[in-house]
This record gives sequence, structure tokens and C-alpha cells, in this order.
Amino acid sequence: MTAADWTPDQPIVSIKDVHKSFGDLEVLKGVSLDVMKGQVICIIGPSGSGKSTLIRCINALNNIDSGSIKVEGLEVNDPALDKLELRKTVGMVFQQYNLFPHKTALENVMMAPIKVLKRPREEVEENARRLIERVNLVGKENAYPGELSGGQQQRVAIARSLAMHPEVMLFDEVTAALDPETVNEVLQAIKDLAQRGMTCILVTHEMGFAREIADHIYFTDRGVIVEHGPPATFFKEATDPRTREFLSQIL
Repeated sequence: MTAADWTPDQPIVSIKDVHKSFGDLEVLKGVSLDVMKGQVICIIGPSGSGKSTLIRCINALNNIDSGSIKVEGLEVNDPALDKLELRKTVGMVFQQYNLFPHKTALENVMMAPIKVLKRPREEVEENARRLIERVNLVGKENAYPGELSGGQQQRVAIARSLAMHPEVMLFDEVTAALDPETVNEVLQAIKDLAQRGMTCILVTHEMGFAREIADHIYFTDRGVIVEHGPPATFFKEATDPRTREFLSQIL
């Protein structure tokens, strides 16, 4: 299947039997999951279980050893893949904000559409201001990252990713480095995105948020998906002992 053949009744992200090792360490041991357009998927599990590696593979930040990852029909593992084209479709927000410290919030949001998409500056600025408003940062357009709290910087990072008009958003433990009082600001911005129909894949330790926002939850341990299901059943009726033990420690 090519990207031109993809239709919205098929998974927008399709992961089949993915294996990934770093040297002798096998991090992903045959992971498979499908994400439909507009779905919100949360991936949870202990540290070192392969969660972050998996979503970095979706964005081709890590190459896979075997298996298949398709995004809108594009094979991410294809050596001929244009990674720039993929990253126009798949946005990613990391634990660290990775903002340019010498650029204002507005300039950070505007950079990629101007440099990568070659969009006219006036159009890009108008859209960037809308996105900054959407993540509740009106009045901070001219602030530099060093003048913003961690939660504000993370919301700029979300706006920056949205400026590329992605079809899928990946969030890799985006609240892990934040103070407790700023976590909710960032979660609210993600919730707003999900409610607008954005396809979201989140690696998160925020169980209350996962329960509230996810259509489906996947629990990973030691490189495999141990158990998965909608939140209503996942949190109440987990059957695998590893899942139950994990949930008992964090709920």
C-alpha cells in the first residue's frame, strides 16, 4: 500500500511485529498495535519497558530492526522514506521542550513552517498567534523561553508542533519534567487537542489523565504489550499479574 491508497477507514498508524535492539539489549520484542484516525492512545508501563522507544520509532527517530510501521500507508522503515515528509504528518513533543532560547515564543512556533514548509511569513504568523491562543499563552508571544515556566515552555512546544499541521501527535512523557502545579496546564492543552479530533499517542505516567482522555490504553513491560483495553475495563478488570502489580503501585 502507498500513501495514496490509504483511506480513513484503515488505521492511520499501523504497527506490526516491531523489534528493536540497542546493541545486545532487545527493547521491543514484537509489538503490534493499530491507531484509528481521531483516536487517543495512552501507552503506560514501568521505566525501561520500551514505551518511548516505540513512539520514537513511529517518527523515524529510531530505526526498527524488523516489522512494519505505517503512517497513512507510508512505510516508516522504507530506506527511501523522506523523513521530512513523515514529520510533516507526525508531530512530536518531548519531555524536554527543546525550544530555541534566543527566539521568542512566537518565533519558535513560526520557524518550521517558514523554513521547512516555505509558507509566507504573514500567513505563518497569523496561524502561530492562533495556536498560541489555543494553548492559553496570549500575552507571552514576545517572551523568551528563559522567561517562561516549564509548563508554558511545554505549551509553546505543543504549539510549535501543531504549526506543521500534523495528522498525528506523539507525546513522550511531556509532563515528567514539570512542577506539579504546571502539569495541569499542559494536560489541558492536550485534552483540547484530543477534543478537536487530533489523533494522539501518549506515553504518560498520569493515570487519572489517561483514564479520562484515552480511547484505549496499552500496558507495556519488558518490550511487549502485556495487556490493553478501553480505560473503563483496563483499570478495573486487568487480568495479567504484571498489569495488576503496576497499577497497584501507582493508583
